[in-house]
Amino acid sequence: MALKVKRDTSGRRGKTVTMITNIQHNPQVIEDLEKKLKQHCGAGGTSYAKTIEIQGDHVDKIKSYLKDQGFDVK
Repeated sequence: MALKVKRDTSGRRGKTVTMITNIQHNPQVIEDLEKKLKQHCGAGGTSYAKTIEIQGDHVDKIKSYLKDQGFDVK
């Protein structure tokens, strides 16, 4: 199942976040991926359920990073 990467501003008073959804791994793998993405983008972020949020508009950067890591990305 492919990961979905999108830019979102709803409910954040105009602030932009990049959302990575549809992650089908255990919580530890998701936390490790979140940490690596935050370091790669130089931004803050959080993870919950099967979603990672990275602060700012980093869609292209995250898509290329995930493809390099072997993930299937939409």
